[in-house]
Amino acid sequence: MTDQNQPKVLEIHEKTTVNKSSISNEFLTPNEIVSRLDKYIIGQQEAKKAVAIALRNRLRRQNVSEDLRDEIMPNNIIMIGPTGVGKTEIARRLAKLANAPFVKVEASKFTEVGYVGRDVESMIRDLTDQAVNMVRNEKSEEVKEKAADLAEERLLDILLPTVPASPYERDEDEVEHSGDGDKAEADLEETINRKSREKMLERLRSGKMEDRQIEMELSSDSQGGMMQIFGPLGQMEELGGIMQDLMSGLPKKRKKRRVTIAEARKLLEQEEVQKLIDMDAVVKEAVRKVEESGIVFIDEIDKIAAPTTGGGGKGPDVSREGVQRDLLPIVEGSNVATKHGMVRTDHVLFIASGAFHVAKPSDLIPELQGRFPIRVELKSLTEEDFYKILTQPKNALIKQYKALLQTEGVKLEFTDEAIRELAAIAAQVNESVENIGARRLHTIMTNLLEELMFAIPEKFSDEEIEVDKAMVEKKLSAIIRDRDLSQYIL
Repeated sequence: MTDQNQPKVLEIHEKTTVNKSSISNEFLTPNEIVSRLDKYIIGQQEAKKAVAIALRNRLRRQNVSEDLRDEIMPNNIIMIGPTGVGKTEIARRLAKLANAPFVKVEASKFTEVGYVGRDVESMIRDLTDQAVNMVRNEKSEEVKEKAADLAEERLLDILLPTVPASPYERDEDEVEHSGDGDKAEADLEETINRKSREKMLERLRSGKMEDRQIEMELSSDSQGGMMQIFGPLGQMEELGGIMQDLMSGLPKKRKKRRVTIAEARKLLEQEEVQKLIDMDAVVKEAVRKVEESGIVFIDEIDKIAAPTTGGGGKGPDVSREGVQRDLLPIVEGSNVATKHGMVRTDHVLFIASGAFHVAKPSDLIPELQGRFPIRVELKSLTEEDFYKILTQPKNALIKQYKALLQTEGVKLEFTDEAIRELAAIAAQVNESVENIGARRLHTIMTNLLEELMFAIPEKFSDEEIEVDKAMVEKKLSAIIRDRDLSQYIL
C-alpha cells in the first residue's frame, strides 16, 4: 500500500517545486546539464561537473523547508586555467540553460572605495537591470498577440473616420426627444462603418497596404533620458530611481510622424505592449530572479590577488586588497541599493576565474577564499581538442563560416585533413608564441579565408569551394615558420 502511494507523493512534490523554482527546466539532472554543456564546450569535465552540481543544488534548495532554506548558501566556484579554454563560456551557457540573470565583470576594473573607478556593488545593479530586461521580454511575449490586435484597432481608427455616437450612447434627455428616424439613421451609419472597418481590416491583414503612408501621433520617451545623477555609491541609484518615477508621472510629449503602415504597426504594437505590462510586477519578479537564481561571473580575479613575493603591501597591492575587502560583503551576502529597490545577494551564485600565472588562489585574503570553496582547474587545449572544437559544437567555427558563405550562394567544404592541419597549427602557435586557447582558431581561420571572403561575390558565386590540406599549408606555413611575424598575425 505504501509502495503504491509513494510515486504519487513524489509526483505531487515535484509539481509543487515547479511554481517555487525560477529555473526554466526544473528536471535537469547534473548529468543532463553536463551533456547540454558538451554541445558547446569541448572537454573541461571537472568544471562542468562543478557548475552542474551548483545549478542542481539551487533546485534542491527550493524543496527544503522554509526555516532551513535561507540557511543554505550557494557554493561559489573559482575556475583556474589559461585564457580561451572555456571558463566564460561555461558560465554563460549555464545561465542560459537555467534562464537565469547573468552578468560578466572583470575584477581588474573595480577599485576600492575612495579610488577612481567602478565600485563593486555596480555588478549587482547591472545584474538587476539584466533581470528586468529578461522579465520584460518574457511578459512582452505573453501579451504580444493581444497588443497586435489593439494595434490593428488603432490603425483602423487612423485610416477610417471615427464612428458617430449611436442614440444609445447619447444622454437620456436627447434620446427621449429623438425620433425613430434618427435612430434608424444612426443604426445605418453604424452598420456602414462596421462593414467598412471589416473590409479595411481584411486589406490590412492581406499585406496589400504595407507601403502606404499615414500620419500618426506617437509618444516621445526622450524626456529625462540624458539626465544623470552623481553621488556616493548607492545614493546615486536611489536618487536615480526617485527621479525616474517622478519623470514617468509627467505627461509625455506627443509628436506627429509620417510612416508606412508596416512601421506604424510595429510602433503601435510596442506602445500597446508597454501599456499591457505591469512594470511593478516585472520589477518584483526580476528582483526575485536575481536573489534566487542570479549568476555573477568575476573574470581576472587573479589580477586583484597580491603575490606573496615581497613588496610589503605597498603601492598597487594596497588597492588590490581593498578591492577584495569591498568584494567580500557582496559575495558573503548583503543588501545592495539599485534603482529597482534593495537586492539581497545571499543566494546569488558567484563564479570567479583567473589564469593565476603569477598569483595563486592562496594569495587572496583568507575571508574571500572561504567564500569560494569549490576550486576547479581547467586544462590547456590540445591538438585533438582543437579538432573537436572545429567540428563538434553546435556553434563550431567551420559551421559558422559555411553558413556565412551560404548566404552568398557559395558552398564551402573542408576536408578532414585540412581540419586536422588547422588544429595542429593552432596547437603549435599557442605553444611557441602565446597560449590564448580556442581564440587562436579565430585568427587562423581569418588568415586562411581572408582572400576568399574578400573575393566573394565578384569572383565566386554559386560555386563549391573545397579547402584541403595543401591550401592550409600554402596559406599559413610561411607565417608559422617566421616566429616573429606570427606574433603579430597569428
